[in-house]
Amino acid sequence: MIKAAAEVNPEISITAVTILTSLSEEDVTEIGYAHNAEVSALSLARMSAASGARSIVSSPFEVAKIREQVGSSITLITPGVRPLGSEKGDQSRVMTPPEAMAAGANYLVIGRPITGEWKNSPDAMSKAAAAILDSLN
Repeated sequence: MIKAAAEVNPEISITAVTILTSLSEEDVTEIGYAHNAEVSALSLARMSAASGARSIVSSPFEVAKIREQVGSSITLITPGVRPLGSEKGDQSRVMTPPEAMAAGANYLVIGRPITGEWKNSPDAMSKAAAAILDSLN
């Protein structure tokens, strides 16, 4: 599907998703993947890049190896990012923002550690986002 879409419209920017960060190793096995999350994500990333995907979504744990295998022209988007001390929630494979960036992510997906502050105040959301940005400097 990725290859067909890329061939029909070379200007389209396709983003492929590897193994969800909410999946544990046990989940990956139960779903029926032949290999662990890392090996499966690397395989999916290689196939996606070879087929024309311009961005890949993966756990921060696979980012460095994916970067090695697909090169610097592919954008790597990393969910499963939690500030130090944050609850993991439903995420199984997480890293802190500085760790994910150091691993090679271009973009971080950080939801609930920011949006969850809404219950306190919109200002609390801004402060949470600012603290995350500060952790990257």
